[in-house]
Order: sequence, then C-alpha cells, then structure tokens
Amino acid sequence: MTKKNTISFAIITAIATLVSVGSANAGQAAMTIAGKTSQPIGHYEFCKTHAAECKPLGKDFGPAKLTPELWKTILDVNYTVNTTIRPETDLEQYGVEEFWAYPVTAGDCEDYALLKRRELMEKGVSASDLLITVVLQPNGEGHAVLTVRTDRGDFILDNMRNKVMLWSDTEYTYLKRQAGDNPGQWIKIIDSRNSAVAALQTK
Repeated sequence: MTKKNTISFAIITAIATLVSVGSANAGQAAMTIAGKTSQPIGHYEFCKTHAAECKPLGKDFGPAKLTPELWKTILDVNYTVNTTIRPETDLEQYGVEEFWAYPVTAGDCEDYALLKRRELMEKGVSASDLLITVVLQPNGEGHAVLTVRTDRGDFILDNMRNKVMLWSDTEYTYLKRQAGDNPGQWIKIIDSRNSAVAALQTK
C-alpha cells in the first residue's frame, strides 16, 4: 500500500469510527441550542472593524456533510494553526484584557478560533457551519473554541489540543455560540451533561 493510499485509508477509517459514534450516541452528537443571548464584548468590537464577517447569512446552510476530504481539511487546519501561532494573552500582546483579532504569530484562544474559521471558509466550508463557541474549563475559566457542525455531530477545534473531538467528549461546559444564520448573533447552548449549569442557562 502506498503512502497516499495509507493516508486515505486512515481517513476513511476515522470517518467510519465517527459514523458509529454518531449512531451510538446520537443524542450527544449535536449541541442543544436555545434562544438568543449576549454577544461577547470582544466579538462585538471585532464586528465593528470586520463588519462584512458579521452580517446575516440569509439562512442556515448546515450541517455540512462529513466526507473524508472535509475531515482531512479540518484536521489539517486545526494542526497547522495550533503549531504556527504562539500562545499569548491579549494583555501581553495588546495591553488589554480582551481583544479579538486575527493572529499573525501569536494570539489567545479566540484568535486561534477566528483564524481557523477564516481558513476553513477559504477552503469552501460554509460560515453557517463554523461557529465560535464560548465554554467553561473544568477550573471555571472561560475559553473559546471553534465548533464545526456536520451531519455526524458538532466537532471542536481547540488551541489546547491537536485532536479534533465531538463536543460531548470534551471536558468543557458549553455556554453559547454564534448563530448558524447570523455570525454577529449568539445563541445559548443547553449543556445537559451538567445539570447545575443547564438549570442556570434556562433561567
């Protein structure tokens, strides 16, 4: 078997695994979303200088069909951005607590998510399937990741790991994400895996 065929086989095997996961755990494959919620202040400021990227899309075009080609693209973009951009806080880089921007050499979590979203859009993935998402880490600190919606579930691109995982397989508590039909609008996520947080989210 050639190297190219080996890589293709590995990708196909990964897709087959995802299909079985999606079938066995369908209730957790996609996030449960609720109504509108507040837009993060950093994203609000970002939209003021990148207005074209925050306009309504007209309709929600997702979820994307998870093909071997798309899966390879997702893995490539996640790994490339993670290994190219150096972690650095907004305070270290800009002198402020929160500043969303496309990173060139360094950035923090939301900057990684912005860059991955842009690169996947350039590779043909619909903006309606690329949703910046706010979560809580186990230690209670806020964090941002990129959710890629597919017909096999919602997958998380995270600057803290190169592995792309189903959202429900991560250790995070999910709070909110961009709306599929309007990247300038945000919606609540009901994370039923954590009953205490879920109860607060519905209030």
